[in-house]
Amino acid sequence: MHPTAITIKLRSWNRILRSAATGVPRISGIVDSFFLIFTGAAVLATVALYTRQPLLVAYIAIGCLLGPHGLKLVSDPELLSEVAEIGIIFLLFLLGLDLQPAKLKNMLGEGLLTALGSTLVFFGLGFALMTSFGFTRTEALVTGIGVTFSSTIIGIKLLPTTLLHHRHIGEIVVSLLLIQDLVAILALILITGYGGTLSDTLSNLGMAMLGLPLVIGLAFAGVRWIVLPLIARFDAFHEFIFLLALGWCLGIASLAELCGLSYEIGGFIGGVALATSPISQYIAESLRPLRDFFLVLFFFSVGAELNISLLMHVMLPMLLLAVALVTAKPVVFALLLKWQGESSETAWESGYRLGQASEFSLLMSYVAGSAGLLGVEAAHVLQGATVLTLILSTYAVIFRYPSPIAVSARLRRD
Repeated sequence: MHPTAITIKLRSWNRILRSAATGVPRISGIVDSFFLIFTGAAVLATVALYTRQPLLVAYIAIGCLLGPHGLKLVSDPELLSEVAEIGIIFLLFLLGLDLQPAKLKNMLGEGLLTALGSTLVFFGLGFALMTSFGFTRTEALVTGIGVTFSSTIIGIKLLPTTLLHHRHIGEIVVSLLLIQDLVAILALILITGYGGTLSDTLSNLGMAMLGLPLVIGLAFAGVRWIVLPLIARFDAFHEFIFLLALGWCLGIASLAELCGLSYEIGGFIGGVALATSPISQYIAESLRPLRDFFLVLFFFSVGAELNISLLMHVMLPMLLLAVALVTAKPVVFALLLKWQGESSETAWESGYRLGQASEFSLLMSYVAGSAGLLGVEAAHVLQGATVLTLILSTYAVIFRYPSPIAVSARLRRD
């Protein structure tokens, strides 16, 4: 037997012996963890489909069930952190591929006014609620910023292709999401740059603000002078295009990390830069199975991070924040869009499709928690409210409007 195989076998037997000695199953290693994650997700997804529930619920539920606050079958914090980070890097890259800057230019005036107006309302809502429950002004400030964004993952996933690329409502939703994502990137840079002392914070922020235009410039230049010529030369080899896209994503993510930003910001910039090319939609379509793979990993990690016992201590502010967001967001977006001349039907559908918090809200809670800007309880208020809005908003859309995962065959559109 090959020495590597012997080593792997010995490690497996050591895990089994430790489990037998302690009486508690211990799962370590990426193969075991992925087996549990995807098998469990498949089982709960089957139940969700039979009971006419969105699959998102199954992905979060399996994380709660198997994670460190549940059965502890997948409880390695380092592994969970890596799974979450890899998942969100690729998700933001793939989402960036769908957010073409040309769409933003076409809707800039209307989208910018709506995005700024809604940001002020939602920030005030989150800030006021957190201060009313006795959280610090810093925690209220971070939470207020976090809840202003809508989910690009949910927004894009629930848009049928015909609406995404060929309908005015798709332009509205995508333009607003792109503006919000750019604001979220800037907010993450500010939080990432927080270094405790004023001098450290200013130094980190200075490095990040210098690094951002550098990464953006290199990304767009790289697409024009490297990626597109390679694709034009070897476009017949689909496997090469797949590998080139993945290498590009990880390359720009690593560059962003070196420039004082983060892997996630780099992944998003890499996707948006590639979205300017004519082949971006083909790449996005060919990477769709990979997107779904990382979607499961991301929402599993979201569920695994939730401490249910701690959530019970902050249940009231969490529920109030979630209900306030899913109630206010559709109304605010609809009123702002109608004020700018959109039809009532278009305005309300756009509002419902944007009526949730964002994956950036979750990412911001993790980053702000690591920087000492959010306490554990405040972070769980933001995380729990975000997860609830993702679920409730998904229900509101799939039972009301066309989507690829609609329960009704009449509304199901790909």
